[in-house]
Amino acid sequence: MDGECTLCSFGARMIHRLDRTQTFRICPIQTDLGRAMLTHLGLDPQDPWTWVFLDQGRAYHSFDALIQVGKRTGGIGHALRLFGLLPRPVRDWMYLRVARNRYAMFGRKEMCTLPDPAFRARLMLG
Repeated sequence: MDGECTLCSFGARMIHRLDRTQTFRICPIQTDLGRAMLTHLGLDPQDPWTWVFLDQGRAYHSFDALIQVGKRTGGIGHALRLFGLLPRPVRDWMYLRVARNRYAMFGRKEMCTLPDPAFRARLMLG
């Protein structure tokens, strides 16, 4: 995830709140590990446009990633599954518009400066 994007940071904090199993780990793309993961998946770490969710060796991108996260976290996270009802071209178009304009729409915020120690423990920074 983009550790400088306010929307992405909000999403990461929501995962932290909703993940009762404490199994999710969050990796900012600004880290060496984040850049290496994106490169391994064939994505450009200099032009991050997607969330990636890795689950049991499978990589989910964009709304598919959010839908899978919603399934795994449960509760209000299940609301993310509604995006799956949209036709893929519409879903992809919507996601790309928000992703490409996320800084202008939501601003920038350095996620790693958040004070919550439990949240910081989930971050994969190395």
